[in-house]
Amino acid sequence: MKPGATGITRIINAAGYSVQGLKAAWINEAAFRQESVLLVLMTAISFFLPVTGVERVIMIASLLLVMIVELINSAIEAVVDRIGPEHHELSGRAKDIGSAAVFVAMALVVVVWGGILIS
Repeated sequence: MKPGATGITRIINAAGYSVQGLKAAWINEAAFRQESVLLVLMTAISFFLPVTGVERVIMIASLLLVMIVELINSAIEAVVDRIGPEHHELSGRAKDIGSAAVFVAMALVVVVWGGILIS
């Protein structure tokens, strides 16, 4: 087995793969596009709210967590779809759990933003 790239070459390659992944998510996943728009809008709004810098960072971090979980969910869905189009209980479970993870991340945004803005 041929060893992979190391050092700066590995970092450059990894960054390229990451950009490809973000492009694929943008092109193929409507939820990712919608959540990206919300990320930009809500981040901008956070700068007009009477919150501390730390609170703003936490608010934005909760939004970024939704993006991270959505990317993982999209990856799970792509792998399941690659395996085959027929319905299988485990495939459905994997997709449902991935979707639930996104839902929980979104609920966290509501809790974080609500908790900060109400206090």
